[in-house]
Amino acid sequence: MKDISVIIPLYNERESLTELASWIQRVMCAHGWTYEIILVDDGSTDGSWDTVKALSRENPSILGISFRRNYGKSAALYCGFKKASGNVVFTMDADLQDSPDEIPEMYRMITEQGYDLVSGWKQHRKDNKFTKNIPSKIYNATARAITGIHIHDMNCGLKAYRNEVVKSIEVYGEMHRYIPYLAKNAGYTRITEKPVHHQKRKFGKSKFGIERFFNGFLDLLSLWFLSTFGKKPMHFFGYSGILMFFIGFVMTIWIISSKLIHQNAGLPYRGVTEQPLFYLALLAVVLGVMLFLAGFIGEMIARSGSDRNKYNIKDEI
Repeated sequence: MKDISVIIPLYNERESLTELASWIQRVMCAHGWTYEIILVDDGSTDGSWDTVKALSRENPSILGISFRRNYGKSAALYCGFKKASGNVVFTMDADLQDSPDEIPEMYRMITEQGYDLVSGWKQHRKDNKFTKNIPSKIYNATARAITGIHIHDMNCGLKAYRNEVVKSIEVYGEMHRYIPYLAKNAGYTRITEKPVHHQKRKFGKSKFGIERFFNGFLDLLSLWFLSTFGKKPMHFFGYSGILMFFIGFVMTIWIISSKLIHQNAGLPYRGVTEQPLFYLALLAVVLGVMLFLAGFIGEMIARSGSDRNKYNIKDEI
C-alpha cells in the first residue's frame, strides 16, 4: 500500500494539469512518500485526456481514468475512490485553487492525530463575493444545522481521508458535496477541518453556477431523509399517516356530534355534507390512509434491498 493517493476529478482543465502534477510531485518527493496521482477525466473536450496520457508516460505514479461523457464530480470521485490504494487519500480540484502544500499537515492530522476525515476550510476565498462567498456561507450554515457536523466549508474540494473511509462510502448523484455527512453516517465520526490557502483561478472558468446551491439544498434534504428513514420508512410515513387519520377522525366525530346535539335541542343546524370542515376531515382521512400505505410499501422495499444488512465493522478478534 502506498502512503498517499491523490484523486483529481477534472473537466476541461488541460492548461493546469502539468503544473499541478509537478507541484504534487515536488511535495511528495520532499517528504519521501510513496504516492499515486489519479486523474479522472470527466468527459473533457479540450484535449485534457491527451495531457493526462503524456503525464502518465513521464511519471508512472500518475494514473488516469477517462469517461466517455460528462457524468459529474461524484462519479469521478467514486471511480477514484475504488482505485485508490494509498493509506491516506486526498481529493483536490484540478484548477490550481487548492494548494498541494497543505498535504503534509493534513496527512499528519490523519496519521498522528487519528482523524478519519480532514476537510479544508477556505477562510479567505478568492471568488466573487456575491456569486460565491455569500451563498456559500448560507449554504454551509444550513448544512451544519442539518448534519450536525460543525465544519465551515462542507464542499471544499481539498480533503484527506483514511483509506477505509473512502472504501466504506458510496458517492453518487451530486452527493460529493456531503462526503463528511456520508462518512458520519457510515460511523466515521472523527471529522475536523483545517484552514487552507485558496488561490485565484489561473486558467479557464468555473464549471459551477449559482444553481448548485439550490440543487445542493435539495440533495441535502434527500440525504438527511434517506439516512434518517431510509431503512425504517414506516417510522415517518406510518406516524404521519396515523396522525392525519386521527385528525380527520376527530373532525368527523365533532361534525356529527355537533349536528346531533343541535338537532335534539331543536336548534338550527347544518347538514354534515354542507360544512367545509367535513371535506377537510375527509381529506385528512384519505391522506392518512395513503401515507400509511406509502410507509408499508417503503418498508417492504427496504426489507428486500440488497444492503439491508450492510454494516461497517470496526474490528474483529
